[in-house]
Amino acid sequence: MYKLVAVDLDGTLLNDEKWISEENMELFNRHADRGYEIVIATGRRYWSAKQLTKGINGPMIILANNGNVVREAITDSTIITKYLDLNDFRFLIEEGRKRKLHPIVHVNNYDEGYDVIIEMDKDHENYHSYLKWAGDRHRKVDSYLEIENDRILVVVYVGNKEDIEDFHLEIMERYPTRYSSHIMENIQIAESLLEVMNPQGCKWLSLLEYAESKGIDRSEIVAIGDDNNDIQMIKNAGCGIAMKNASEGAKRVADIITQKDNNESGVAFELKRILGL
Repeated sequence: MYKLVAVDLDGTLLNDEKWISEENMELFNRHADRGYEIVIATGRRYWSAKQLTKGINGPMIILANNGNVVREAITDSTIITKYLDLNDFRFLIEEGRKRKLHPIVHVNNYDEGYDVIIEMDKDHENYHSYLKWAGDRHRKVDSYLEIENDRILVVVYVGNKEDIEDFHLEIMERYPTRYSSHIMENIQIAESLLEVMNPQGCKWLSLLEYAESKGIDRSEIVAIGDDNNDIQMIKNAGCGIAMKNASEGAKRVADIITQKDNNESGVAFELKRILGL
């Protein structure tokens, strides 16, 4: 019997217009009524994820920034945090600068009113359209190297596919234990997007930590996602589901591939069948 349902947002629970369909919303509200643990497991920052899921009733856990911060959505109370070491962060920034790469930095400053730190103007072409929905929840600094007190969650590089993939390969080969990183495939804002974080920064590791704190075994978890940052939770959950529109890497490790995509309420379609709702 499954007790916890963990679902990614973009490309999974959200359609391409970035909202939750009526069918998906209704199903999740029925989940809450039946006592399932509901976990939103997303690469998005907490504030953004909370805004997008506010129509879901009842208790809900938001595992944001790829598991580097986990909060309870009603009270905003923090359950898990994983920060990038400041020296490792500065080293990463310096290495990226050698390649003329300009990242966006996600921080755990929700209570202070901002979640993102930038060096250039918000609309700078090097950020592509990544910051389109950032609103005023960002802070500008003259240099990332001056950051001292902010709690760094994720460093995001967007841009040319060849440049980003080459940088990612170097990070993995030269510093295999210093960072956790992955390249996103199902994106529309740029050719490529690289996320770098704490070496324990991973949706699955934080999901498992939370589940175990609630007495839930990994075999009792259903996990659904569509991109490379979902691979570990799809692979290791009791039932791992990849969306029809998922990356090939996510599909390869899945127990189930949905018959419908994120624009067809594929999440609701599969969960109704699996959970007998």
